[in-house]
Amino acid sequence: MQKITPFLWFDSQAEEAVKFYTSVFKDSKILSTTRYGEAGPGPKGSVMSMAFQLEGQEFIALNGGPEFTFSPAISFFVNCETQEEVD
Repeated sequence: MQKITPFLWFDSQAEEAVKFYTSVFKDSKILSTTRYGEAGPGPKGSVMSMAFQLEGQEFIALNGGPEFTFSPAISFFVNCETQEEVD
């Protein structure tokens, strides 16, 4: 399992972006898609997040909505197996 995963934040365009990225790179695939439920905050059934792989590198795309404005920040998702590892 990849230890650090780049996390890409979108308003509502994660699915379109992931489909574009995976169409550009030959060795790519969508790994999973999570959709919003009744509780939201996005519309029920819309994409919440997508995990995908480009040339062996895994990424996560999130539809975070308009609540947070765009910034030049970058996020990484770190896979940890135990609380001790997190600490």
